[in-house]
Order: sequence, then structure tokens, then C-alpha cells
Amino acid sequence: MSQPQTPDGRDFSRRDFLQAGGAGLGAAGLTMSVSPAPAESSPQPNQPRQAILLFLNGGPSHLDTWDPKPHALAEIRGPFSAISTRVAGIQFSEHFPLMAAQSNQFALLRSLYHEESPIHETGHQLINTGFLFRRGIERPSLGSVVSSLSTDSAANAYAVLGGRLGNTGVNVSHGQDAGALGRAHDPQYLDAAPIVGDEPPQILERYGRNSFGQNCLAARRLIETGYKVVTVNMFETVFGRTSWDCHANGGDLATTLTDYAHTVCPMFDRGFTALLSDLKQRGLLESTQVLAVGEFGRTPRLNPRGGRDHWPRVWTALAAGGDVAGGQVLGASDRHGAEPQERPIHLSELSASLYHHLGIDTRQQLSVDGRELMPLVQADPIRELWS
Repeated sequence: MSQPQTPDGRDFSRRDFLQAGGAGLGAAGLTMSVSPAPAESSPQPNQPRQAILLFLNGGPSHLDTWDPKPHALAEIRGPFSAISTRVAGIQFSEHFPLMAAQSNQFALLRSLYHEESPIHETGHQLINTGFLFRRGIERPSLGSVVSSLSTDSAANAYAVLGGRLGNTGVNVSHGQDAGALGRAHDPQYLDAAPIVGDEPPQILERYGRNSFGQNCLAARRLIETGYKVVTVNMFETVFGRTSWDCHANGGDLATTLTDYAHTVCPMFDRGFTALLSDLKQRGLLESTQVLAVGEFGRTPRLNPRGGRDHWPRVWTALAAGGDVAGGQVLGASDRHGAEPQERPIHLSELSASLYHHLGIDTRQQLSVDGRELMPLVQADPIRELWS
């Protein structure tokens, strides 16, 4: 199996990750609960709030998707052309025509970054929990925290579609379970097929007859039935299959930018736009925030095989729904897509923003074994996103 790589191409081992303090290797004997805090004003508190996280496992290349650099050298800009979108001044890769036509419906966060090890699992933990796991404590996912705070049955609070995340290189938690909150608040891992089986054929086609499209459709159905947080894992693993992880190494990480053009980008383009349109048509988008994000970007220069390697120093996320103002770009990368140039957004700010959207007081603290208190978040919500 190929090892994950650092931005300079060096193999990054499991030991490197552990020495960086990032391993959450179990939570035996730990219990965690949420301690109340004084009420904080939340957006439209009388309206039920829900969230969908489209988890783009593998890490999309920002330069070949939603932050193209058409005037850069060929080894930076890559093989794709940039196209104009419905919003003046915003361009995408040519392989997102549906998103280009709908760009006024969502916001771009083009200056995402983190400073931890450049491996999949660090980004996974930061996206799902807002923290990197340390001192052997597995922090709960955002969905699990929401489940623990739910006044309704926890059974319909948090679901994951697309399968449980599998091997991505380092054997540590990906952060999608309840961790120290206890198994009662783990997500329900659901199969899309029985959820969408009675949908008309034209709706199934609209989302795409592939796993991601059908899981997006299933997410809409779960939101309709009252689930508070739904995560869609676009890919379960990065090994031995086409994914966003475009190393192009010809082995078990063989995805190329040609695979982006023929498979991965069209799949996302179709599923994402169908989901937003469907939620809007059904009156659900105003109360449902949709966040699409991978765990890092890709190297600003093509590697010798024509692919790109791991790059957590800058990349792009997409946000829509709730109070998010569509058609805006927040932050910017530099001219080579190598570093944030404007308004750096740390990855942990995303979970804080989702908590805020859901009306959860981010000043609350987590209690471990009824003794030690830890903050619920380590960053402020991204207030510039909201209209």
C-alpha cells in the first residue's frame, strides 16, 4: 500500500502522525457529556435547523475544481480550462457546468487551511469534530453532539450515508462517531437504496445513477423526515478505486485528472446541484445548511505523473442554505493556489459555523468523566458567510 505523502513528496508515516500529537487511539474508560452554558442568540430560534455535510473524502484539487488559475503556467493550472459562471468574476473548472449555472446559490470558501500533518486523517478529524484528537481522547462528531443535545429521540438525529469511512492510510479514528460521548450517540449508517426506492425515475436520474447521487437524494429524504445532521461520504476509501485522491501513481492510488474529467467531477456536479435545487423547491434550503468539503487541497504543481499530491495549506469548500449568502467568495488563494492570500479560514471554523447554524451555543463545554471540561469548539463561526 502506498504511504501518504508530505507536500514535498516525502512518505509520511503513522509514526510521524503520532509524534505530531494527532492520534486518538481509543477512549476506554472515558465518558463525555455536554455542560450547559448561558443562552446565546441563535439564527431564527423557532425554526428547526438541519445540516448536510457532503464529505469529499480524498481531497479535491482546488486548482482543478473551484479555484482555477487559468493564467498560471501549465504545470500549475493543470489540463482543464476555466469557465465563467452565473456570478460575474467567478470561474470554475470546465467540468462543473451545472454548478456554474447555479453559482448564485452557494458560497465559495477559497482560503481553507490547516497546519497539521498532511495526511487524510488529520483533516477528517478536524472536519467532523473541529479538533485533532490528542491525549487518547476521541472527540465526538458534530452530529453526535447534536444527538446528545436532542430533546427528541436520538434515533433520528444523526445519520451517515455512503458507508463507514475505511482505510485512508493511517489507522486512527476519522471522527464521524460519538467517541467519548458513548455508542448511544453514534450515527446510523444507512443504505440509500431502501430510502429512495419509491422515488420517480426522473428524480433518480436527476441526481445521477451513482452512489453519490443516490446518497444525496437519500440525504434530502432524511432531512424531510426530521434528521438534524446527515453526512454523505462520497467515497469510503481512497485505495483501489477512483476518488478525489489524484496521485496518479499507477498503483493503488491510481486516480488521475482524466478520472476527474470523466467521472468524479461530473458526479459531484450533478449530485450537488440536484440536492440544492430539490431542497429549495421543497422549502428546506432556508433551514438546511449544506457544506461540501474535503480534508485538504492538492499540490499547486503537477507531480511527474501528471497528478497532484496532498496539500493542506489552502483549498476550497462550498456552503449553501440557511443564512449563507449565495454567490459570494470568501477568502482567496494566491496566484499559484499555494497559500491563503485573503482571509485565511482554519478548518475548525467550519464546525463552529455549523453549530451556530443549528442554534447550538458554541460556548458550551464537553465534560470528560464528569471532571475535566473541554471547549465545544476552538474557533469562531464564519460570520461573513451569512446574509
